Amino acid sequence: MRQQNSAGCLTGFVAFFSRLMLLMFWISRPVAWDATFGGFILPCLGFLFFPVTTMMYAWLMQGVGAIQGLDWLWLFLGVLMDLATIGIAGAANRDRLPPGVPGSTAPPQGPVGTPPTQGPTSTP
Repeated sequence: MRQQNSAGCLTGFVAFFSRLMLLMFWISRPVAWDATFGGFILPCLGFLFFPVTTMMYAWLMQGVGAIQGLDWLWLFLGVLMDLATIGIAGAANRDRLPPGVPGSTAPPQGPVGTPPTQGPTSTP
């Protein structure tokens, strides 16, 4: 029996929204973007792997120019959101792994052509 999991849609929305906001911030304020990162590699990697953290870091650096005080809390929340998005995506796609692979939810099956084994049955 297959379970219905709706977390994949929410994960996709969060991943798309955070990357869209990051792209809009880069297009609308390229000078601030260059002042924050000073290069292209780090924001590109942040766009791919940790978009919420990258966006939070870019917004926090616009004020004083350094991370201090409660800014660390916001940055930590961005990291938690990114890790949660990655974890939820892995959990939502766990049933797509073939049976027998570590981490899959389906029980391993025998060779092709053999009937599936069932647990011990007791006769009354």
